[in-house]
Amino acid sequence: MAELTTLELLRMKEKGERIVALTCYDALFARLLDASGIDILLVGDSVNQVLGGAASTLSATLDQMIYHTRIVRRGVERALVVCDMPFLTYQVTPEEAVRNCGRAMQETGCHAIKLEGGQPMAATVRRLVDVGIPVMGHIGLTPQSVHALGGYRVQGREDVAAERLKADAKALEDAGAFAVVLELIPAPLASQITKALTIPTIGIGAGPACDGQVLVLHDMLGLNDRFSAKFVKRYAAMAEDVREAAQLFAAEVREGRYPGPEHSFGK
Repeated sequence: MAELTTLELLRMKEKGERIVALTCYDALFARLLDASGIDILLVGDSVNQVLGGAASTLSATLDQMIYHTRIVRRGVERALVVCDMPFLTYQVTPEEAVRNCGRAMQETGCHAIKLEGGQPMAATVRRLVDVGIPVMGHIGLTPQSVHALGGYRVQGREDVAAERLKADAKALEDAGAFAVVLELIPAPLASQITKALTIPTIGIGAGPACDGQVLVLHDMLGLNDRFSAKFVKRYAAMAEDVREAAQLFAAEVREGRYPGPEHSFGK
């Protein structure tokens, strides 16, 4: 099975083929998602919230992201694996960004990195691309800037903000990014940006016109049943399945029904 490349993603946009992405944090789910035909596995700094119980992504570390990206990569044969660069690993200087992003790629075997920000990050994106590091951009609601943005809310509703997001997207494309995530922006604005770019847009809470869609895996599976958002569709109800299975296991252990003879060894 041939690995998907950034060039193939560009060809998919040209041919009008939709791109499918999910977050992923471990080898087991990576193997299952890869076998299911998912195109992009994003090892998001959302791992800090989803698996770590943190209130935001801000405390994610580079070592943490390298660990999770490395184990995701072990489970993949086809999908493009993207490492989400955590807060303050790329914003200080372009040189530091090259060093940290290069380390992430070298130690994980991932295919690309993702960073947040538009026009202010364009020079850094260009520097990374120039040294051979593929970059996925991310604009709109950028979780690492949640406090500056005033919380988790839709971006680009006002005309000035919408024009700024259009300029951000174009700046990332001009800097050499191979794709850009559009998060929590009005669907008409996402459609305009998607049509204006030659690189793919990957939407999350940005409507149906984007070239691809991404969701947090545990939201999509219904595992994270304490979180709900307008843009999330649950394709399973696994939280309830887990609770029921755990309760059944506990009952059988307490009643002496597990393990039975079929689960035990003789001499």
